[in-house]
Amino acid sequence: MEYLYIKSLHIIFITTWFAGLFYVIRLFIYYKEAEEKPEIEKNILLTQYKLMIKRLWYIITWPSAVLATIFAVWLLILQPFWLHQNWMLIKLAFVAVLYAYHWSCQIMYNQIDKGYLKYSSFTLRIWNEVATIILFACVFLVILKTSFGWIFGVIGIVGVSILLMLGIKLYKNIRVKKSWDKN
Repeated sequence: MEYLYIKSLHIIFITTWFAGLFYVIRLFIYYKEAEEKPEIEKNILLTQYKLMIKRLWYIITWPSAVLATIFAVWLLILQPFWLHQNWMLIKLAFVAVLYAYHWSCQIMYNQIDKGYLKYSSFTLRIWNEVATIILFACVFLVILKTSFGWIFGVIGIVGVSILLMLGIKLYKNIRVKKSWDKN
């Protein structure tokens, strides 16, 4: 029974961690786009986005990352044989990539805290999809577990990544066209 409670808590905090990562990049995009607004609007928006980002980052995202990791380690203590299975080793590699992604978001947060963000909104939109790819990879690995299954999962991830990039490009083209029509 302990295992199921720990697994449930792990899944809950993974979910809130990813929710935080997805939303914080959206807020970074809004922050970046607010830099181009007229001065009064810009100051109001940047102040509000900074506050929203700080609360999301330190009240939801970081605590969720820490708690997800604590419960993951606890699960591995309860089920140590997982560490001898290929799917788990590959999943842990993706988790390492997820922490690198999280750290890159921390760097962006630190920039915003200092009053600037050096990435374009387009770059941030693409960067936002990296977490989606990591999520797909981890879910496929955990659910399918077999080599054959996760290979198809990775092929699916590549396909989804291509579709996401095409969607971002299409969205950018639509936004450019709409802004052109307004002038």
